[in-house]
Amino acid sequence: MSDAFIIDACRTPRGIGKAGKGALAHLHPQHLGSTVLGALRDRNGLETADVDDIVWGTSSQVQEQSGDLGRMTALDAGYDIKASGMTLDRFCGSGITSANIAANAVMSGMEDLVIAGGTEMMSIPKKGLLPMGANNMHLQELHPQPHQGVCADAIATLEGIPRSALDELGAESQRRAEIAIKGGHFDKSLIPVHNLDGSLALDREEFPRPNTTAESLSQLRPSFEQLADYRHTEDALTFRELVAKKYPDLKIEHVHHAGNSSGVVDGSAAILFASEAYAKSHDLKPRARVIATANMGDCPTLMLNAPVAAAQKILKRAGMELSDIDLFEVNEAFAVVSEKFQRDLNLDRDRVNVNGGAMALGHPIGATGSILIGTVLDELERRNKTTGLITMCAGGGMAPAIIIERI
Repeated sequence: MSDAFIIDACRTPRGIGKAGKGALAHLHPQHLGSTVLGALRDRNGLETADVDDIVWGTSSQVQEQSGDLGRMTALDAGYDIKASGMTLDRFCGSGITSANIAANAVMSGMEDLVIAGGTEMMSIPKKGLLPMGANNMHLQELHPQPHQGVCADAIATLEGIPRSALDELGAESQRRAEIAIKGGHFDKSLIPVHNLDGSLALDREEFPRPNTTAESLSQLRPSFEQLADYRHTEDALTFRELVAKKYPDLKIEHVHHAGNSSGVVDGSAAILFASEAYAKSHDLKPRARVIATANMGDCPTLMLNAPVAAAQKILKRAGMELSDIDLFEVNEAFAVVSEKFQRDLNLDRDRVNVNGGAMALGHPIGATGSILIGTVLDELERRNKTTGLITMCAGGGMAPAIIIERI
């Protein structure tokens, strides 16, 4: 099997994902993607006609984000028409999955130069979206799938994780993100976004609230208590009733809110993968190589628990132990995901989400996985460390994972 080298990784800053309020919300999603694709080309002197494929993650493929965003973004960036592109959806896991598919194509020897990445503009109104399972009543009987926020509360209740621990983690995410921003930890990958007229749209993270404390978070009202009793249609089950079909005796304690859940933002990211032969023949200096990739499924009703199993699976595949990993990134979709991951694997907390996570910085769904891979790579270089494991929960009860090794 060939090596898949990471040559470069970059991303936009994350803008608040609300129409009319966020600094990026007025832009087309193709423009966000073309910003990072253009940066990969320009930073690496890339011959875009050589790009075998562009694998792009976008979860809500509706309205401006529809119509194969990967291909359209490449065309918008001025790439050669020979550079093909596709778009995939593994919900929140799309940005890792795009990287895994790109890396696997290179490792198999079938392709030499592939770009992975993703875009999600949460500011685009998603009209007409159906609940998880798309109102398939047969599927709902087999695998009831509620709202993810209700799932997070259910997991915290089942695991006996108190709100205080989740609020502490939310505050810590903000603290670490502020240190990282002030210390320039993101500067290598961060690409400013400009408007079509050349004026600056955004060159910094827009979402963080650095003055957040666990005490201030403790004053926030739970976000999903009322939502748990929502019915999509008059004869539909509520989200609480969907959980009860699998866990009839569970009395959900509602502990998640805006401060210990991931932020709603717009953003995009891209990663350049190359084979050893292509990198050598085109004087591209690899920054890392892919050690292993994996996917894992878990209970669709709880939906958010697969990252632990995904980490265990990929470590076994790589022939590695937890102690072999210098840095972990597990997406902070909700505080309980990261908290459970660290508790179940008994991890040193100073090795997990060291620059903060989505609770502070936001979660542009289809792009986040690719952002995290670049974040880990930058931090491995900054600390002179070697290995990073990245994973995240995804709708439907899934988690992709990847292990990279800095060169």
